[in-house]
Amino acid sequence: MANKATSSSSSQPEAADDETQDWILGAGSGWVEARTSCDHLNSLSSDLVHLPNPYTPCSRCENPVENWLCLCCKEVLCSRFVNRHMLMHHQQTGHCLALSYSSNLWKNSDLSVWCFCCEAYLDAQIILQLRPVHQAAYILKFGEAPPLPQL
Repeated sequence: MANKATSSSSSQPEAADDETQDWILGAGSGWVEARTSCDHLNSLSSDLVHLPNPYTPCSRCENPVENWLCLCCKEVLCSRFVNRHMLMHHQQTGHCLALSYSSNLWKNSDLSVWCFCCEAYLDAQIILQLRPVHQAAYILKFGEAPPLPQL
């Protein structure tokens, strides 16, 4: 009986399914330092000044919130926490740069940039190639220019 108790208390937990693991990996709280460089910036669209409205629904499922703008082709798709269309878009096309158009109450001013290939957030105010798209999206979302970056 003691062996049974010992073996059950030392047994490893079962591996989480893909959805649970995505939630765990993406839902960590705390501050994340965005990267100040990325090797994938050459894939940016040549026109990142004329952007879809930040409140554009997902082009595949029409979801109105938690959407991302592909910075390679400018398609708006939902996040991995909705129907995973942006993640699938990356997997199907190789487009790896996306800007968060999140409109959830707790992320009201997001506009963060994610690189799927680097698996990291990018500092859109520090990386010169990303500044124009960040500024254009900020103006579309808030009706005014973004505050100057604090260096």
